[in-house]
Amino acid sequence: MSNLGNWFRDNQVLAIALATQAIIGGIYMVNLEARVSTLETRGSPHLTVIDNRLTVLESLTKENKERLEKVTDVMTRRLNINP
Repeated sequence: MSNLGNWFRDNQVLAIALATQAIIGGIYMVNLEARVSTLETRGSPHLTVIDNRLTVLESLTKENKERLEKVTDVMTRRLNINP
């Protein structure tokens, strides 16, 4: 135990700084979790609207891809090219 006491006496400032940093980090994590919880609760309606928009855009993208494939198919047939 003597070695630990000597080390603490020699490095007291470092030990206090590390303990303070750990406490501040813990407080920050608690605050961050509270913010995330608040955003999940309050932001839900906004996220639903964004999700609906993304769903519409995904369906439009799929339709456009199918149309493009049809155009490519017709054009390659007219040119007698086998893709």
